[in-house]
Amino acid sequence: MTIRKSILSLLSLAIPALYAQATPDFSGVYYPLNPFGAAAVPQAPAAGKGPAATGKEKGPPPRPAQSAPLADGSQGRSPDAPSLTPEYMAKWEVIRKSRMAGSSEYDNTAKCLPPGMPAMMSMAYGMEVMQTKDKITFFSELNDALRRVYLDGRKPTQKVLDDPTYAGYSTGHWEGDTLVVDTVALHENSFIEGFSPHSDAMTIKERIRFTSPGLLEDRITVTDPKALTKPWQTVKTYRKATSGNDELREFACPEGLGDAK
Repeated sequence: MTIRKSILSLLSLAIPALYAQATPDFSGVYYPLNPFGAAAVPQAPAAGKGPAATGKEKGPPPRPAQSAPLADGSQGRSPDAPSLTPEYMAKWEVIRKSRMAGSSEYDNTAKCLPPGMPAMMSMAYGMEVMQTKDKITFFSELNDALRRVYLDGRKPTQKVLDDPTYAGYSTGHWEGDTLVVDTVALHENSFIEGFSPHSDAMTIKERIRFTSPGLLEDRITVTDPKALTKPWQTVKTYRKATSGNDELREFACPEGLGDAK
């Protein structure tokens, strides 16, 4: 009995330790490899034509202009863009004409509004990941936006569902070394990507994991029965910054708006 108790005691200590080792630590600052990426699996760069996944990057990519749109729509829609229903394609056309005319009416960044989900995960400037046992927080340098992924088993309440936000409400769990995240309660004033509109029924599923040391991948699937004819998928990849390149700057967007007046 004594030996059996000793074995059980050792197992009770070992199993949590093994779980802790199996759960990756995403903590750190990351910069995107494909900030405006396509809806496809990223390919390794050809020799001499891109950064290798060595973690020895010389610094973050240059920051784009604060309110520069990714595209004004003058070239039409990319073949990789979300497939919109006729109703939401008509909305996109309204936005496109406005942007082509030079208006910032539908430019959320120019209004200092958060980028929203899943656009936030493009992380055009950079992001910091802060991880604890029960929660992971993603902080975007763009407009100081953040989102929290709860890992403690909580579910969105009806109050949460009735009060949508730009980041939405995210809950997650681990499947081996992969963080699986579901996001609901997303504000209709945001965009799927670029300026593709969505409805209040949009939901997002992510599978986040390290593909190699310091290289983080986020596989995103967007579902919206009102706005999309089929789910839209994209893959984002980020490289973890090394010491000296791991400090994000304050965006201070409202201050910039004041200076612009």
